[in-house]
Amino acid sequence: MPEVIYFDIRANDPEKAARFYKDVFDWKIKKTGNPKYPWRIDTGDEKEPGISGGIAKRTEPTDSTALIFDVSSVHEFAGKVKASGGEIIKPKHAIPGVGYLVMCKDSEGNRFGIMQLDESAA
Repeated sequence: MPEVIYFDIRANDPEKAARFYKDVFDWKIKKTGNPKYPWRIDTGDEKEPGISGGIAKRTEPTDSTALIFDVSSVHEFAGKVKASGGEIIKPKHAIPGVGYLVMCKDSEGNRFGIMQLDESAA
């Protein structure tokens, strides 16, 4: 069964958003050096595992928070998304060293991603 493996927060001012989430939830948030994904979030530690996430610049007015689900096949699950009334908003693309990601909208217009983990993705 697919699980949530990551979350993506989009913001007009990512640095301001990073301060907000750090102040509110005491999450560990650090700069990555990657201009596309400038902030990395860790919500847990060795004693209390959490989920990782990131904060990036909003690129579309409708960009918001999105959950990313681990799936066995982005091709198979993209088909399920479309067959169930959803939409593919960004086709399969590689996240180098991580896997393949497809960004979608559900039947209500909410953004989410499906990720097929594959360390050889380039």
